[in-house]
Amino acid sequence: STEHIVLIFYAGNKSQDSGIAEMEELPVPHNIKISNITCDSFKISWDMDSKSKDRITHYFIDLNKKENKNSNKFKHKDVPTKLVAKAVPLPMTVRGHWFLSPRTEYTVAVQTASKQVDGDYVVSEWSEIIEFCTADYSKVHLTQLLEKAEVIAGRMLKLSVFYRNQHKEYFDYIREHHGNAMQPSVKDNSGSHGSPISGKLEGIFFSCNTEFNTGKPPQDSPYGRYRYEIAAEKLFNPNTNLYFGDFYCMYTAYHYVILVIAPVGSPGDEFCKQRLPQLNIKDNKFLTCDEEDGVMVYHHAQDVILEVIYTDPVDLSLGTVAEITGHQLMSLSTANAKKDPSCKTCNISVGR
Repeated sequence: STEHIVLIFYAGNKSQDSGIAEMEELPVPHNIKISNITCDSFKISWDMDSKSKDRITHYFIDLNKKENKNSNKFKHKDVPTKLVAKAVPLPMTVRGHWFLSPRTEYTVAVQTASKQVDGDYVVSEWSEIIEFCTADYSKVHLTQLLEKAEVIAGRMLKLSVFYRNQHKEYFDYIREHHGNAMQPSVKDNSGSHGSPISGKLEGIFFSCNTEFNTGKPPQDSPYGRYRYEIAAEKLFNPNTNLYFGDFYCMYTAYHYVILVIAPVGSPGDEFCKQRLPQLNIKDNKFLTCDEEDGVMVYHHAQDVILEVIYTDPVDLSLGTVAEITGHQLMSLSTANAKKDPSCKTCNISVGR
């Protein structure tokens, strides 16, 4: 089938007496098919009876987020829909980030229309309502986010450890129930709505940012008063791959970058290889690992807060657990944090 990319424009709602009339002769779309779904587009086609088919000049498409389906029921069969497209051979592609968001469930229904000389339309009855879900960001979209993050990453500072803050009960539970090994868990829904790792990638969150004046991890934390520290080379080395996962802010001046470290050939590595841009571990703007005089040297970006996901279990015996002396700053927590969709620094021009 030939693909037709159609410019869709907003029609708005008109009252029943606005010149929209039902005409039985126009065929009603049926057997609707949705395909080629991306984060901000989809391809749609349907079947129609041949009767009066040549009179069709436009298609009306009612596209709603699924959660609004019950509150947005059609008031009349002749109420025009949100989207209007000229009648072109099917299938056609509906595209537009201003009304399509990634990873979102939608309902869609279609009717055929014939534009009259006076500018009014006659329309068919509505088709059945079909449900579908848009896709995650593709690698292309994530690369756009990556390029935006690189702009503000800032200069590189040295680091020597990765660290993970939790409550004492967490570490006690790991020792008692998991044989001393922290286990990967599914990433929450914080960050970009279209991120392909949210709710799917399993890993363990670590931090690696340091204080500018001391070169050591900060003493404050939003995640608990106990900190596990592990030498950087235990998690990040030439036997691991590094991937860019996300870039976002939470209505604040500072920005977060999510990176994924995956042992080469591991299930996490295979997951990321299909979905995320891979970074050169020796040369990137966020987190580097290189050898100098026979010693591994590590650097991190100064001007973004890095959240590092390690995709394999980590035994506590590889590092140390100790209580921090600073405060527990809950306001810095990113658990299920919502991204600011209006920030021009960390958003790209596709569905939010």
